[in-house]
Amino acid sequence: MISFELFPPKTPEGYEKLLATIAQLCALKPDFISCTYGAGGGSRDKTLDIVEHIQKKHGVAAVAHLTCVLHAKDEIKTILEDIKRRGISRVLALRGDPPKENPDWKPGPDNFRYSSDLVTFIRAHFGKYFEIGVAGFPEGHALAPNRDADARYLKIKIDAGADYVITQLFFNNADYFDYVKRLKEIGVDKPVIPGILPITDYQALMRFCGSCGASIPDEVHQIFRPIAGDAEKTMAAGIEFCVKQCRQLLGQGAPGLHFYALNKAHPVDVILKEIRP
Repeated sequence: MISFELFPPKTPEGYEKLLATIAQLCALKPDFISCTYGAGGGSRDKTLDIVEHIQKKHGVAAVAHLTCVLHAKDEIKTILEDIKRRGISRVLALRGDPPKENPDWKPGPDNFRYSSDLVTFIRAHFGKYFEIGVAGFPEGHALAPNRDADARYLKIKIDAGADYVITQLFFNNADYFDYVKRLKEIGVDKPVIPGILPITDYQALMRFCGSCGASIPDEVHQIFRPIAGDAEKTMAAGIEFCVKQCRQLLGQGAPGLHFYALNKAHPVDVILKEIRP
């Protein structure tokens, strides 16, 4: 199983460029493509337009991200009804982060507190219509007290009705395999798809991982720090590192790969040529 993740651009020019990228990514024959949106629901309409376009124009399965922060239950139901009207039957159910302008937002009695509550709500109101994915954290979520507790939180989402898991990015495969082992030990038998970020810019990687909480192993620093100022060498090393990571994951039983493509077909296109039979 191969999949990609995109995000809606902020400008009309970016949107047109993304449509061209989508065509390139669809030509790579992924199993599905997902699309995010901004914190608190920003750019959701663009997300749904993109997901609808992928399905109708290219015939590729697409997944709409759905977060519940800031939204009352009735609002979430209305959004889900819109998603269904568009012919979209796959969602990634997430809690989401509060927007920067309201960082201290707390859920009230008419809000969902956890993504597991959102999964339960979807199943209660839409039955089996939606295929539901949820997020997993091989290194543990930042708010979880420890990795074992984080695994138990994931199981709650699965027990609520989730069909599969997509993980946060990671660069140490041992974290992924340890995570899958913890989940299996507590009865999680759904696919856990590893999230993969090809390294193309060392400084951008540092910033991104700093914001999302993913750790960067010493091996990555040793490879990419000395060539941080050379875009061509960084790209080549990033492809080599990613191919090695993906081959090991697939070789040891990962059910697929979910690439954080960052709205670009390259270098994912090259990586897939190397790892596909």
